[in-house]
Amino acid sequence: MVKNLILGTAGHIDHGKTSLVRVLTGVDTDRLPEEKARGITIELGFADMLLPGDIHLGIVDVPGHERFVRAMVAGVGGMDIVMLVIAADEGVMPQTREHLEICRLLGVKHGLVALTKCDMVDSDWLGLVTEEVRDFVVGSFLEGAPIVPVSARNGTGIEQLKEELRMMSIGLDQKRSDGPFRLPVDRAFTVAGFGTVVTGTLLSGQIRVGDEVELFPSGIYTKIRGVQAHGSKVDVGSAGQRLALNLQGVDINQVNRGDVVAPRGIYRATKVVDVEITYLKTAPRPLKHRTRLSMHSATYEVAASVMLFNSEGLDPGDSAFVQLRLACPVLLLNGDPFVLRTPSPATTVGGGIILDPSPPNRRRRSVEALELLESMSLGDEAEMVKRLVSSSLLTGISFHDLTRRTGLSAKRLDMALSLPLSSGNVVQMVRDPRLFLSRKSFSDLCETLLKELETYLSNNPLKDGISREELKTRLPARSDQRFFTPCLLHLESEHRIVAEREQVKLPGRKGVAIDSNADIQHKLEEILTNRGAEPPMLKELCDTLLLPEKLVLEHLNLLAREGRAVKIKSDIFYALEPIRVISQALVEHLRSKGEITPPEFRELTGLSRKFMIPLLEYFDSLKITMRVGDKRLLRKK
Repeated sequence: MVKNLILGTAGHIDHGKTSLVRVLTGVDTDRLPEEKARGITIELGFADMLLPGDIHLGIVDVPGHERFVRAMVAGVGGMDIVMLVIAADEGVMPQTREHLEICRLLGVKHGLVALTKCDMVDSDWLGLVTEEVRDFVVGSFLEGAPIVPVSARNGTGIEQLKEELRMMSIGLDQKRSDGPFRLPVDRAFTVAGFGTVVTGTLLSGQIRVGDEVELFPSGIYTKIRGVQAHGSKVDVGSAGQRLALNLQGVDINQVNRGDVVAPRGIYRATKVVDVEITYLKTAPRPLKHRTRLSMHSATYEVAASVMLFNSEGLDPGDSAFVQLRLACPVLLLNGDPFVLRTPSPATTVGGGIILDPSPPNRRRRSVEALELLESMSLGDEAEMVKRLVSSSLLTGISFHDLTRRTGLSAKRLDMALSLPLSSGNVVQMVRDPRLFLSRKSFSDLCETLLKELETYLSNNPLKDGISREELKTRLPARSDQRFFTPCLLHLESEHRIVAEREQVKLPGRKGVAIDSNADIQHKLEEILTNRGAEPPMLKELCDTLLLPEKLVLEHLNLLAREGRAVKIKSDIFYALEPIRVISQALVEHLRSKGEITPPEFRELTGLSRKFMIPLLEYFDSLKITMRVGDKRLLRKK
């Protein structure tokens, strides 16, 4: 099986990076007329090299001139190995230092030094330069790395260089092919007969012909018409490969370097990220709150304001958690490295890694934010997930949002969730889509509902409980309505509530009239009894007693629940005896005649239509009568 890795060059202008790549691969990576005319690399160049043992290196040749460092930074994204090129006749130069610092900040961990133009110096000088280089890389990822003298002119050291690259490649792992794919665009051009083509290094996952994709940050949807890996057509491109993608229906003006090709509908671009930065010792002055810098990540370049969490300044050489507020939206994920440069003069002053690509609004000096970022920086996935869920408070967080903010694949996220779920620190509230709350937030939400129930019953002493729908509306606005049922089930399991079909009650609760209200009920019973078959409607009762409708209705409902009155409809209540008399007369008529019409019922009872129709419907509901057309029949003996 072929192992695909990315090898990138770095180093000062005119130290022979492009010439060395040409000798190694036979490809001249300076493709622009201006590059050939001026003899310098301006844009990224690309080549391929196959080494023994089925090791395939995609080579990215970067510009060395200080004016083109931003292009150089775009080329570093995705490098597995860096080849730092230093000319033996000049030694370490300014861009040598800056390029090495950029590689370190962007997380490159493996590499070697190619000491070029060794045919132009004698052996003593070569020895001195070698020692200088060895001292120069002390403390960096290149400390102890091979230093190989080479000459592009006569071929000296080229085979040794290839062997060193082969040995280094054997010990490296390819990029992970699990999880969603992501390809930062470093070139976009048009091919006659095919349309728009973009190239870049696939950072993760696999991409296939026919995949539906989204371009970031524009949000354009398109399909992959074709995939090329190292110049050959393939059906599938894998992480670690340099790919060319033919995009369907996309105009060349709609895509640029810095765009990202990703699966449709999975990610969201962001304008705010929480990060960990290292501010270089070589920075000219302390980094102040709200300083504007240029941020480079993958092939992005975007203006960013630095928001310090717990200080007003950061001294050169220090590290800190900060928030970057970006001038325009870009796609960034947890773990993405970045570089910070001053806009004028253009100098690299720091860099770091993205921790939270979609943070909530926070206060400065937030202890919770710093604890979350600390767990994210340490790489403890279970702790990171637990704190992310906790920081979502009563809103909760979805599985999808957790993948976005952690950068974990679905499989790794499930593993990270297993510990906090099993320990109860995280509670899954909804199965599809999966939504989570922290244990504390779940407990707080349950307590909120219980308190709302208690408050309601305290304000409505005549009621047994509250309707489910009414209690559900009392969830905090920022919570998901689907959290209601799990909370209710939990409270019921602890015997703190009784949840019936339509009502939620407190255990042992029964609405009773307090002493001061006993007189109201006595008066209501007396009025209903005295008015017999045509009792006063609710509004008339309120006017008679000079009481608010809500209070009178509560007492009427309590009388009905206790069997001291009969509720016919929402605003009609009867005393017991008039209903008994009307019911008896109706049943005797039906037994004798077999049926009854509304006019016959009115004649039988003497009732007006206002009471007659509600009473007939009431007897239907009790299954005493059964309506057939305009008639009522006796339903039971």
